[in-house]
Amino acid sequence: MHDRAMQALSLLALDPSAATLGDPNSYGFRTERSTADAIEPCCTVLARKPAPQWLLEGDIRACFDGISQAWFLTHIPMDTVMLHTWLKAGFIEKQVLSPTEEGVPQGGIASPVIANLALDGLARLLKERYPPHPRRAQHAKVNLVRYADDFIITGSAYELLAQEVKPLVEQCLHARGLERSQRKTRITLLEDGFDFLGYPVRKYAGTLRITPAPKNVKTCLGKVRHIVKTNKQATAGNLIAQLTPVLRGWANSHRHVVSKATFLTVDTAIFKVLWSWATRRHPKKSGRWIATQYFRTRNGRQWTCVGTCVGNRGQLHERTRCRAGDVPIQRHVKITGAANPYDPQWEVSCEERVGVKMTHALKGRQQLLSLWTQQEGLCPVCHQQITRLPGWHNHHVIWRTYGGRDTAANRVLLHPNCHRQVHSQALDGAQSRSTPSVQKA
Repeated sequence: MHDRAMQALSLLALDPSAATLGDPNSYGFRTERSTADAIEPCCTVLARKPAPQWLLEGDIRACFDGISQAWFLTHIPMDTVMLHTWLKAGFIEKQVLSPTEEGVPQGGIASPVIANLALDGLARLLKERYPPHPRRAQHAKVNLVRYADDFIITGSAYELLAQEVKPLVEQCLHARGLERSQRKTRITLLEDGFDFLGYPVRKYAGTLRITPAPKNVKTCLGKVRHIVKTNKQATAGNLIAQLTPVLRGWANSHRHVVSKATFLTVDTAIFKVLWSWATRRHPKKSGRWIATQYFRTRNGRQWTCVGTCVGNRGQLHERTRCRAGDVPIQRHVKITGAANPYDPQWEVSCEERVGVKMTHALKGRQQLLSLWTQQEGLCPVCHQQITRLPGWHNHHVIWRTYGGRDTAANRVLLHPNCHRQVHSQALDGAQSRSTPSVQKA
């Protein structure tokens, strides 16, 4: 634990260096960057009419295990004695110590950032060979998008990628003790399509389509069937409460690509699963009764799966939608390639992105969105941004045990850890919008 704490401490200094030195179109293991940011450049570059028609799909063989440790000690901007100790520490699996003669120990806190630093530099080589302004470079249409050890390089011709770009990539990797995977590296025509980060990308009659992978759809439906199968006797409200986070998370992760048809397919499959669950619970009831009790129609035609919970008096008191098709398709706004969350000049841009993410996260929950907006997105205790990653808790300024009401004027959003501190340490510093401070217990 002491070693991991020291790695985490060093990572606080190493990560800003990685963000500053990283390639513009590198998105894996980097702060404020995601898979959606890596997919968006594919759409931007390949959707154009004069788009490059050939792609080099690249993958690095045994990336974590093969990187030269001598290269690390020469180029990684940190204390070499400490870095050498970490690189040689090895790892334990099933109570067996395995040495790390090359590469970085997998599972280390700083290992992803260190490996990412070793993979940076390919974009600079390509830019030097094909600068953006000369006519030859504009005709070549060479663009790089990388996520960790997976990358694609576009080009205008097969010969360009095979005879010029591929040797350049091998030269860059060889200097770091790496080599590309012969099985996963290939040159593909855009019209034939390719897979990148689990998304099939293909151009149909001049139109680019990026859709969810069938494998991901199958995985999602498998989770749904497993939840329904293991909750045969659960109430409808309890079942929907378990299904909703799974479907909402899966749909939100695919909402930025061409997913509407896929969402409708998933809805149909989920409807069949829930219909079987409902008919099993009520074998003597008619289909119309089951449809009225558990489902409702939209525009008189399409059934919408709605979870219902009936109270002791037989009154409907909860109706929770459980549909992927209700998630609107919304394009992801890619982060600027040169953006650095540790650079003060990018502070405003990064804050705007945080605001957009939180608005989407709280959309449909108007009271929470109003609270977050009034607090300017800051936690009143630590004065740091409230984001989706750490999450948030609702805190009552005047505690309900002391007669506080459950209204927006008596609530404030806090980080989960800050919320625990307020209650356990009786803090008096959480300023809300309309009250001077959080009351002590």
